[in-house]
Amino acid sequence: MSYKQYYQGFFQRHPDSLHCAPHSHHYWPDVTRAAQLQYWDDTAQGVDHKWNQIFGVRVPAVQTLLAELLQHPHPEQFVFASNTHELLYRVMSCFDLSQPVSILTTDSEFHSFSRQLRRLQERSNLTVTVVATEPFASFPQRWLEAVTADAYTLIFTSQVFYNSGVVGPDLNDWVPQADPESTIVVDGYHGCGAIPTNLSTVADRIFYLAGAYKYLQAGEGCCFMAVPKGCQLRPEYTGWFADFANLAKPQQGEVQYADDGLRFAGSTMDFSALYRLESVLQWWQQEQLSVDHMHGYVQQLQQGFLAVLDEAGHPLVNRQRLLVNSLAQHGHFFTFRLDNPDQVQQLAEKLAKAGIETDYRGNRLRFGFALYHDVADYQRLKKALSSH
Repeated sequence: MSYKQYYQGFFQRHPDSLHCAPHSHHYWPDVTRAAQLQYWDDTAQGVDHKWNQIFGVRVPAVQTLLAELLQHPHPEQFVFASNTHELLYRVMSCFDLSQPVSILTTDSEFHSFSRQLRRLQERSNLTVTVVATEPFASFPQRWLEAVTADAYTLIFTSQVFYNSGVVGPDLNDWVPQADPESTIVVDGYHGCGAIPTNLSTVADRIFYLAGAYKYLQAGEGCCFMAVPKGCQLRPEYTGWFADFANLAKPQQGEVQYADDGLRFAGSTMDFSALYRLESVLQWWQQEQLSVDHMHGYVQQLQQGFLAVLDEAGHPLVNRQRLLVNSLAQHGHFFTFRLDNPDQVQQLAEKLAKAGIETDYRGNRLRFGFALYHDVADYQRLKKALSSH
């Protein structure tokens, strides 16, 4: 079955492109356009009272849809912000930075976190333990050894690593082994909506971050965090949404927080992206597009893609250049390691001239897969790669 008919708005504007960068900016399905207009209509209708509609109807609806998607038992524990970094830093602001802080992470975390970490390391009381993700075969064991070696203030890692597409260790294999006092944050941005995810056994132990920009297909501006049930942390970085239900009460004395995920909320944001996300998740349910189904479809695409590469016989873009060969260890994009950044840039530019959109980081060239692809689309690669 082809799913291209659901993305006509984007295809009409890119009729000659093969978009192999959905892990960077995913095409939006057509249902998101009506959702964007609905946000405008609700704003026109409610004006300043639109918050009643947003917090009374829209937020609970999306919380429920996300909880079902991720098999999370507590919908009320989902909190929203414009980006995941805002939510992450709100968690970090709960720590007493005048005291020693220890952080465990990997060398493959997204730019915002790695940049923030470098800045925090200017503090003399911060210690960081970094585990290399490569070699990937031994990473799960090395990660578990690091997790159990100390009682860290913060453990931060990814569900799927952004710079490789490689799936991280199963949460159930290491989260229960961590020190009970450690705060655990999992960056699920490249996993949510792509990799079947069941948070039911770790929901009360981890903060799970993700957003709509990648595989949830609703664009930028709507990120979320699942907060452990019963969490009593008091983020120093806070805003008026964090105790929204009690705004009319006197605001003296100790700062109070909501008893659910909203305790990590911030301040005024554009909720149009929340509307778009709701429309995508509802569309998935109506069409019975489970993450398991979509993941299976993408794995079929990946097999077809590799078969085309085998036929093309390119010296650089081939199975041997993949960071990991097993489909079971991949999210929804492949990463090929070439010899140097110049080689990658030249090849990416050559593909772009042939209408094939990819992206790259350093000496790594990335190809992503999406519902709006068919296996037949990849035949374009043979022609584009043939003149090597």
